[in-house]
Amino acid sequence: MSYIPILRARDIVSVLLKIGFRVIRQKGSHIRLKHIFDATKNVSIPAHNKDVPPRILKSILNQAKIPLKEFVKLLGR
Repeated sequence: MSYIPILRARDIVSVLLKIGFRVIRQKGSHIRLKHIFDATKNVSIPAHNKDVPPRILKSILNQAKIPLKEFVKLLGR
């Protein structure tokens, strides 16, 4: 199994914004993003005041259709 980083929601959102996602709404503590060219890529990110667990990050990457290696590369860590 590969390394899955533990991140805050704002770090995940910043990477997704770099690759073409836009915030469409925020209700409560969840941020909804949609890709500007591919309408099938919709992502919901929990923006609580704690770190996003690795299993949730993996789910977010599956929703965004981004491989983990590419995400970590975009993250710059």
